[in-house]
Amino acid sequence: MTTHPYHLLTREQVDSLPGPVVVEFGASGCEFCQELRPRLAAALERYSDVRHIKVEDGPGQPLGRSFRVKLWPTLVFLRDGKMLHIASRPSDEEVQKGLAAITGSTPG
Repeated sequence: MTTHPYHLLTREQVDSLPGPVVVEFGASGCEFCQELRPRLAAALERYSDVRHIKVEDGPGQPLGRSFRVKLWPTLVFLRDGKMLHIASRPSDEEVQKGLAAITGSTPG
């Protein structure tokens, strides 16, 4: 798993990322985001080939708007630049469903 610090990317950069990617949209002061982080990290431990990118989101941020992010955290699950699953304030089951979608594994 590769985790990148919060940073801004363009939609074109995200769409060109190869392989399985989870883009996490959130905000540093978001309590829901803070609650998700350890659960997401634990889920990602099983998937060494999944790239995890955190994006500090906010009003008017073009990348978040391009994915229609309205709640934090929102996870966008992509494979080779194609969005296969999206989940806002996801349960552990939703995280597993998204990871299964981009890795071809069985959820759980």
